[in-house]
Amino acid sequence: MAKMMAPRFKQSRRLGLNVCGHPKAMKRAVKGTARSDKKLTEYGKQLLEKQRLRAYYGVLEKQFVNLFKEAKKAKGQTGPLLVQYLERRLDNLAYRMGFASSIRQARQMVTHGHIKVNGKKVNIPSYRCDEGDVIELSERGKKVEMFKENFQTNFVTSYPYISKDENFKATLVTLPEREDVPIEIEDQLIVEFYSKNM
Repeated sequence: MAKMMAPRFKQSRRLGLNVCGHPKAMKRAVKGTARSDKKLTEYGKQLLEKQRLRAYYGVLEKQFVNLFKEAKKAKGQTGPLLVQYLERRLDNLAYRMGFASSIRQARQMVTHGHIKVNGKKVNIPSYRCDEGDVIELSERGKKVEMFKENFQTNFVTSYPYISKDENFKATLVTLPEREDVPIEIEDQLIVEFYSKNM
């Protein structure tokens, strides 16, 4: 389910990241093989950071641009807000909470109706969760051994903005702060990239 295909691995290596779902996913793959190891212009650095963040969350360019525009209009710093909006996506939270072993698998779970938010089935991966939302496996999802096993074995990884209980439920306790999100990205470069190119 939600297997990683060969082009995805090539993209990961090219961008210098591992998008298989590991918390240290923004680390470079192998020294000397990633684009980030080459000498880049200022524009190249900005473009690379944008591509890395977009690839990590697996969103399309149009979705990414719309989120950026929304973050720019909102009160607060644009870069951290953009990361927060991406982090609050339902597919990402399903992954962070341990229901899935990768973001791609979490997206498939959401699309197939295995995830409920506040007791209601939500099948839109880009659905943005709010503070206090309870995310849980649906009745059908609880019958899938892989999902239950993912959740039970993933109690090691914890995030300050997520609270998990053992009944296949987790709560978004607070909105994620930028320093709590486990990705290594320079938000400001992304803001600069879009400021020049929009």
